[in-house]
Amino acid sequence: MEVINALGRRKSAVARVYVQAGKGNIIINDRSLEDYFKEGTLQYIARQALELTGTTSQFDVKVNLDGGGIKGQAEALRLAIARALCKIDSEAYRGVLKSNGMLTRDAREVERKKPGKPGARKRFQFSKR
Repeated sequence: MEVINALGRRKSAVARVYVQAGKGNIIINDRSLEDYFKEGTLQYIARQALELTGTTSQFDVKVNLDGGGIKGQAEALRLAIARALCKIDSEAYRGVLKSNGMLTRDAREVERKKPGKPGARKRFQFSKR
């Protein structure tokens, strides 16, 4: 099997994933998954697509993660792995991933700050006199 690559985004985080046949190692920015994501919940989010399809020990995943916060990076990684699995075998994995919402990109972004205002929607205090 050749190397399959996919892209996942969440907020301002970008995950570039390279999946190939292997033993189930996940390497993120030249560090292990447990070393990069210290929290168990973030490790679970990152592995979620592999666990749903039952392919945790079949593929090695190499990841370049950039931008955003730690939670956004974990969710970007989940989307990228799900997209890569669909490229590998669409018939076997797509139905399971789609029904669990793994293939939908969460498009919510931070609203930009407007000129003359302290934030995106906040206004300065109103003074009547």
